[in-house]
Amino acid sequence: METNAYTLPSDLEKSTRSLPDFNNTGIAFTAMSNGDLRRAHWLFSMLGKQWVMKAGKQATMLALRLYLPIKWAVRKTIFKQFCGGETVAECAPTATRLHQYGIGSILDYSVEGKEAEADFEHTTREIIATFEAAKGKGYMPFGVFKVSGLCSTALLERASAGKLDVKDEHAFAELTARVDRICRKAAESGTPVFVDAEESWIQTAIDQLATEMMVRYNKDRAVVYNTVQLYRHDRLAFLKQAIGTAQAHAYYYGVKLVRGAYMEKERSRAENRGYSSPIQPNKGATDRDFNAALEYCLDRVDRVAFCAGSHNEESNMKLAEGIDKRGIDRNDERVYAAQLFGMSDHISFNLSHSGYRVAKYLPYGPVREVMPYLIRRAEENTSVAGQTGRELRLIEDELSRRKAKGSRS
Repeated sequence: METNAYTLPSDLEKSTRSLPDFNNTGIAFTAMSNGDLRRAHWLFSMLGKQWVMKAGKQATMLALRLYLPIKWAVRKTIFKQFCGGETVAECAPTATRLHQYGIGSILDYSVEGKEAEADFEHTTREIIATFEAAKGKGYMPFGVFKVSGLCSTALLERASAGKLDVKDEHAFAELTARVDRICRKAAESGTPVFVDAEESWIQTAIDQLATEMMVRYNKDRAVVYNTVQLYRHDRLAFLKQAIGTAQAHAYYYGVKLVRGAYMEKERSRAENRGYSSPIQPNKGATDRDFNAALEYCLDRVDRVAFCAGSHNEESNMKLAEGIDKRGIDRNDERVYAAQLFGMSDHISFNLSHSGYRVAKYLPYGPVREVMPYLIRRAEENTSVAGQTGRELRLIEDELSRRKAKGSRS
């Protein structure tokens, strides 16, 4: 299999190379064989069919409940496309391969929906282990965790509503201690950590925890990053206020900017409970606020470090252009782009080829345990307008290019 189809730029070249071309499929899929591309094409074709997705979800969940032997099928298809492995060690070859193309890996323990104290402690230890794996490795630039993996969502909902009783106060103190252990490990290892955003009704408590950790660990640099979902109409204002608070209290602000992942759930809950939806009125408003957030952070990189987590070509191009316009080094570690493993390689690889900082979220965990994550990922691909079609078109273009060139069997 052909590798290193392009040469990584030197520090000097990084500042003089042209802007990325997201239509360059030769660069986008340089790490994939024809067999890899055909497998991905089949998978995205299935994800694009609503009836296949619905039937597949039901069949998979039934098989899991009955403990039927489906692991091999899942592992060779959707798991292989979107996950790095079942353990940190299994992710190592993928992380090393991405590093060959200048792309970092963010190890993401993607087991969801646990409610027992033993599970919360196990998840905490697992996340800490990702920082031990990342220590000294520049190609693992961040860690990440979801606060809901460390406590019950009911506790976070009550905390966000300011309704904690004495028992809850004790549980929340234990949660805070777990979060602190993770953030302290991030600081000690020199690897910053993303605190993922979640549903609006638990986000207030998450924001408060993230801020508390920034005050503790962001005195000299951004170690802890909160996540801001710009599909919420109040988040751009929240971002500006949060950055102002950080400046006033002399700590660095770290933030991951995303559009969001819970839109349908948010709107449905708001309608069912009779309150105003926190979601933007349309995609155009989300895009506007996301791009405005990019510009706002770029103008403040002296005190703000951020990662643009986006699969949108326009936003990634605005990020690249904004970096160059302001004379920021393309290799500046305060400004990253990130995409999910198995998706949008045309963005990740072309950004890297042009010298910008970029990383892939690399989910991992036991196949059976990460199925809720994988099903959610598949549903998001099905619901996001144009996502699967765009992936398919790019794969088809690359297969056609290779056929004409006679390369990469």
